[in-house]
This record gives sequence, C-alpha cells and structure tokens, in this order.
Amino acid sequence: MEGDVLWHPSEDRITRSNLVRYLDWLRRHRGRTFEGYDDLWAWSVEDLEGFWSSIADFFELRWHRRPDAILPDRRMPGAVWFPGGELNYAEHALALRDEGTAVRFGDEAGALGSITRGELVRRVGAAAEGLRRLGVRGGDRVAAFVSNVPEALIAFLATASLGAIWSSCSPDFGVRAVTDRFRQIEPAVLIAVDGYRYGGTGYDRLPVLAEIRRELPTLRATVLVSCLRDELSAAELDGAMRWDELVSEPAEPDPVPVPFEHPLWILYSSGTTGLPKAIVQGHGGILLEHLKSLSLHCDLGPEDRFFWFTTTGWMMWNFLIGGLLLGTTVLLYDGSAGHPDLGALWRFAEATGVTYFGTSAPYLHACMKANIRPRGLADLSALRSIGSTGAPLSPEGFRWVYEAIDGDVLLGSISGGTDLCTAFVGSCPLLPVRTGEIQCRCLGARVEALGPDGTPVIGEVGELALTAPMPSMPTGLWNDPDGSRYRESYFDVFPGVWRHGDWLTVTEHGGCVIYGRSDATLNRGGVRIGTSEFYRVVDGFPEVRESLVVDTGALGHEGRLYLFLALAEGAALDDRLRARIAAELRSQLSPRHVPDEMLAVPDIPKTLNGKRMEVPVKRILSGVPVEEAASPGAMADPEAIRPFVEFARRLTAEEGASPQVGPVRPS
Repeated sequence: MEGDVLWHPSEDRITRSNLVRYLDWLRRHRGRTFEGYDDLWAWSVEDLEGFWSSIADFFELRWHRRPDAILPDRRMPGAVWFPGGELNYAEHALALRDEGTAVRFGDEAGALGSITRGELVRRVGAAAEGLRRLGVRGGDRVAAFVSNVPEALIAFLATASLGAIWSSCSPDFGVRAVTDRFRQIEPAVLIAVDGYRYGGTGYDRLPVLAEIRRELPTLRATVLVSCLRDELSAAELDGAMRWDELVSEPAEPDPVPVPFEHPLWILYSSGTTGLPKAIVQGHGGILLEHLKSLSLHCDLGPEDRFFWFTTTGWMMWNFLIGGLLLGTTVLLYDGSAGHPDLGALWRFAEATGVTYFGTSAPYLHACMKANIRPRGLADLSALRSIGSTGAPLSPEGFRWVYEAIDGDVLLGSISGGTDLCTAFVGSCPLLPVRTGEIQCRCLGARVEALGPDGTPVIGEVGELALTAPMPSMPTGLWNDPDGSRYRESYFDVFPGVWRHGDWLTVTEHGGCVIYGRSDATLNRGGVRIGTSEFYRVVDGFPEVRESLVVDTGALGHEGRLYLFLALAEGAALDDRLRARIAAELRSQLSPRHVPDEMLAVPDIPKTLNGKRMEVPVKRILSGVPVEEAASPGAMADPEAIRPFVEFARRLTAEEGASPQVGPVRPS
C-alpha cells in the first residue's frame, strides 16, 4: 500500500548521521533543542536568518569579508542574502589538499581512473593559470561543450576560482540547442571535446563544434579536449588550443574573493518554448544550499563515494560535484546507462565502492521492467543510499528497490529543479521511507501545497509553492535587466510566492508526493490526477516502452484525452492491447480517465534533460504552431515530434480548419 513503511533507520545510523551532529551543535552553540524533524523544519523556515546563519557557522564558511547582515530583505523576488559577505566556492571545494581520493572516473568501456585531492588542486591551479593567459577575468563567461570527464570538473573549478562564470552543455546537444544557450551569455572562452562515446559508438563532434564556434562571435579562444582521438592534428584543431597547452604551466590556485551573490554559473531551463531561460546562481547561495543538502539530507562526508548518473547538461552534474565541498569522493561516469546492458551502472558501483548511488526514476523503472536484481549483478555491500530524481518514482519502483537490492539502504526520492539547483523535498536520515513518498520537506525550504485560493493544504493535492526565499534561488536571469521574465516565470500566479509548476500533496506525517506538472494535469469530469499516476498504470504493461498522455481540455470546456504509446520491440497496438489498457485505467484510476484515442508512435518526445514534453504536445494538439510550442533545440530528438505534428494536422482537417502547424526545423 502507498504510505506503508519500507525501511527504518537503525539507531546506530541515526546516531552517526550528520543531521544529529548538527542538532548537537545547535544545542551547544545556539541553545536550541527540537522535538523531532518536523519541529526542526518549522524553525528552519520561520527563522530564516537563524537557520541559514547556523549553516554558515556549522560548516565554517571561509569568509574573506564577513557579511553585514543575513537577510535584510526577504521579499520574493528580490530577497537579499548575506550582503557585504565575500567568499569563493572553489576555495571550499579545494580546501582538502591531502592525498585522499577526490575524484574517481570511469566509462562504459570499463576504464577507471582517479585523482587525489592534492592532484586536483594542482590541476585546477594550472587550468586557472591557463585561463588567465587567455585573458579570462572575473565576470567573463567560460562555456563548455563537454562530456562527464575530469577535465570538465577541473575547468569549472578553475573558472570559479577566477570569479568567472561557468556554463556547460553536453556534447550530444545539437548546434541549435547549444547556440540558443551560449549566444545569450556571450562567452569569452569555449572548452569542448572532440567527440564522445555512447552505447558502444563513437560520435565525432568536430563538425558540430565548427558550426558552434561560427555562431559565437565573442569567443577569444577555444580549448579542445581529446576524448575520441589520441591526438588532434593542426587541421582538426582549426586554431583551437589543446587542453594540455592550457594546463602546461604549474600554478597554485588563488581563489578570488567575490560577493556572496556573484554569479557562479548559468544553468538553463528545459526551454520547451522560446529561448531557454539562462538562470544565474551565486557563489554563496549554491555553497550554503549544497553543503546543507548534501551533508544533512544525503548524509555525505569524507568517507563517502558519491555517484549520480548525469551529463554536464543537467543540474545534477552541478549537484554531484558539490560533494567536493564535504571532502566526499565524487564519481564521474561517461557513457550510456544501458551499455552493454542495464547492469552497467551497478557494476560501476561495485568497481568504485559507491556508498551513495544516484540516478533517475526512469532508470530504476527500466531496471524493474527488465527484472534486474542489482544484488545479483554486483557487490553492493558498501551501498548506504540510493537517490532518485528526474520524474516521480512509482510505489512499485520503491518496492522494487527494497526487493531487488535487499540491504540496509535509504531510498531518497528527491525533487526540486534547475531553477534552484537543488532538491527542496528529499531524504532525511532520521525518518522512515514510505512507499511512494518523498520523506520530507528539506530544511530551509518552505514548501507548501496551495489550494485554488492560495492557502496551504495538508493531505490534499495543491500547487507546489515556495512561500519563503532560499539562498540558491536565481540572482536573476541573464539579459533580463528589469526582472520581468524572472517574475513571469515564477511569480505570475501567486504574487510574492514562487510557483514551481508541479502538483504536490504534503501528507499528514510530513512526507510529500509529486504528481507531475500542474499545467499538464488530467482533469476529466472534475476528477483531477497527475500524469505520473497515469504513467504508473500504462508504463507497467510489458508491451509499452514509454507513453505520453495529453488532455486537450481547458478552463470551461472538456477536451479529449489522447494516449500515445511507444511500444516495445515486437509489440503491436491491436484491439486486445487497447482493451487491456483501458480496463486497467478504468480500474486503477477512473472510467473518466480512459483515453478517447490511443495511438502508436515511434518515440516519445523529450527535452534534452529527458523529461516528457507533455505541455508542448498539448499546445500543438490545441492548434499552436509547432515553432511556437516547442523549440527543436530543446528536444533530445526533434524528429520525435513529427508524428504529433501530423496528428494535429489531421485533427484540424477533420474539424474543417486549415492546418495551423508548421514544419519542424531540425537543430
């Protein structure tokens, strides 16, 4: 049953947790005691100044200039954090300089390597010196078109140490996706790989890179990392610098003190319509948030080996490398999670002694559907925690983890977003894990489910909102001088309140359930459900590889419910399968949620970050031209949208209207 307890932390695990150590520190240094986690959370979101100053002190932030205040203005948008304070993120990430392991890295071919903390410091120092020679100064943008390799991490820390601003895209992004992002920020230097390997195949990206460089007129230099070739010829370099040249002169890192809100990096929204939002986050806000989240919620420390399956184009890469702030060994994996089979990541976990294994809910669901038993594939005796994000993890997924891994493992389903580069609902080492539920609202994150009138509700589905500011909220959007796009993106529905765009239930015992995007909800005859509930039923069929459901209804009128199915190899969408799916939806959800039409499609369109494009497809089916509904540069595969465009044309033709849907322009 949903809500059933699957796991309890042992007394020993609780006692040894960082969160208990923090509670003891609060008692000794602040004279504060709490009845339990809920009491602690309530204090953390009511006394924002007291909580966040305690985080800064508990983790001993290295101030070059102490702040004049904590939070003199808590308005949203526009909250001001730690004014006058100066520090540097990279200085904290490089604080340990011994010969312990800072980074372990591997790829789908099974190659493994490692970098000690002292070696990482030396490499970052050399890279920073190389960037200085290229003229990079504080505030300049360094863009990266890179795989999840050590050079990416080194380049980021070097950039941050100089007070320059980092921004990265994965090398599987197309030209349009990259230039839509990087042209906005006018980078001075581009760091890029010559290619990458995925699924056993090598992909040469030099032709794509040449196009990207032509589209970025502000570039002063390009640095090439050899990932596909042993050596780059002069012709292949095409005026670029080799990575080895960049790091040829040894130097000690000398992090530049910057204001608390000085830009650290620029991340990008999914950007399903228009240009992606270029989200700016500051050194201090990210530093505080990641120290809190990774230590107190993920329970990481210097003895841990922290892994998350991600690319450099997803915020989870930024979250992962935050492990360095705690002295945790960070594990980088470059390649496919499914090559040569779905056991690849579990074998990587064994080879590297992973203690925290982070991945996406779709990967866990894929392992479940393939009947994989990780404990039978690999030695996971070091494993203490599993993290899941990117989509809601179904109750069946929760149960599979505990059945298939069969160990003393905390399953931390988490949710947040690129917009804050963190999870604001997540795991807690003091609380039980319940089927289908995220354990808690995170400390310092005033997450609430708001009803239609904007008041918080408990035990009911509401709009996920943040009703108090957090330090890692964007300092703004790039090229948004009056803040209008920022306000429209997050504060357009509830003034002064951050509306995140998801459906949420906060349970009576403080847990959370995310139901998917609130603008893609299925409202049939007044009965609302989130799309995650729908996918839980449909994606459970072995014939279904993946699905996408769209309700074309709007306020004041009921539309039609369409179910699109990407089928498993050898499966066919015949009347028997349609009837089975309909019966299961009628039984598990409601008769109202049986689709009006089911259609087979080759693939489900997704964003570059792997999210199903429900809202853009809904807009296309409602008659919005495709170029307005979905930017091809924001899609993992622009061709996947074509069947939906053709279906929209069919609908408009049947209704006697001229087609309003234009052609798809590939990136």
